[in-house]
Amino acid sequence: MPHSHHHHDHAHRAVAAAPTFSLLRLSAWERLGGAAILLAGLWLLVFWVLG
Repeated sequence: MPHSHHHHDHAHRAVAAAPTFSLLRLSAWERLGGAAILLAGLWLLVFWVLG
C-alpha cells in the first residue's frame, strides 16, 4: 500500500486552512460587538416565537 497521501502534506493543508474570514483576526472589541449582535438577534428570535 503506497504512502503517497499522508498527513504531513503541508501544501494542501495550507490552501485549505486559509479562510477569507477568520474570527482570530478580529480584535477583542469586534468579537465582543459580534457576540452582542448575535445575542440580540437570538433574543429577538425568542420574543418573536413567544409573541
